[in-house]
Amino acid sequence: MKKQHLYGVIAILIWATAAPTAKALLSGLPNYEAIAIPCLFAAAFMLTANTLNGKIRLLRRCTAKELAIMAGLGVLGPFLNAAFYYEGLTRLSSQEACVMNYLWPIMLVLFSVLLLGEKMTGAKAAAMLCSFAGVAVMSSGEASHFGGGRLTGIICCILGAVCYGLYSVLNKKANLDQTVTMMVLWPTTAACALLAGALTETWVPIRGMQWLGLAWLGIASNAVAYLLWAWALGGERETAFIANLAYLTPFLSVVISAIFLKEGLQLRALAALVLIVGGILLQNLHHPKRAHIPAARRVPAAKEETP
Repeated sequence: MKKQHLYGVIAILIWATAAPTAKALLSGLPNYEAIAIPCLFAAAFMLTANTLNGKIRLLRRCTAKELAIMAGLGVLGPFLNAAFYYEGLTRLSSQEACVMNYLWPIMLVLFSVLLLGEKMTGAKAAAMLCSFAGVAVMSSGEASHFGGGRLTGIICCILGAVCYGLYSVLNKKANLDQTVTMMVLWPTTAACALLAGALTETWVPIRGMQWLGLAWLGIASNAVAYLLWAWALGGERETAFIANLAYLTPFLSVVISAIFLKEGLQLRALAALVLIVGGILLQNLHHPKRAHIPAARRVPAAKEETP
């Protein structure tokens, strides 16, 4: 297994725990509080790690434009995606919200075609349709009844997917050092959540196991998984290959939610798995060489940060 593939698999396994963890936390915490605290954990983790390994010096070499791009990525990706997604989580089950939000790999492939010049092949389109059919099956049933706030929840999850798909492509196109990007991205996201929370919410004291859940979301799901995913996308294969692997996350999340949140595991989840994995296999069986990706300037004097 190539190291870029391994990075993607590890990130997916970590992210599979994010939806049930966030769903459990949101039962006792306001949305923006549940976003801000993990982002502060992520920021502290990245700052500490990069101070210890000496990469903190790369931050001083960034231009104002590069710092602005990194901050903008923080607003578009982690913050807006989380803000929409958490609103969806409060209105849907963990399984439904995770599956709807995982429309983002489709958005990633589409934005890659539009912005990175990657080709839309027949096999790639068929793989996307197959995986999308899996998402549609997973979100059928009760999710199709738009009573109460369910429709709002579905729309929020889709908007979050659009934001994160666009973020992933723009992050790849910017081609900046990911270690430095994460040092700017998480404080920016935390600042946005703190401001939004101050304007719209009344925060509550954090107790006991809530701290453990927030730390897991911040350090593992945010700092570690986001960095691994950025490295995976920077590998030798096209964006679509890694994006299709991400469709495993909703199924894994459904299983984890069924076990730990006592959400019933339904037969439609198994049918969706067949379609999702079918799309991944189809993409793997007919995968063209990497399309041309426009070159972009890296952080000055920074080498490729993939270990």
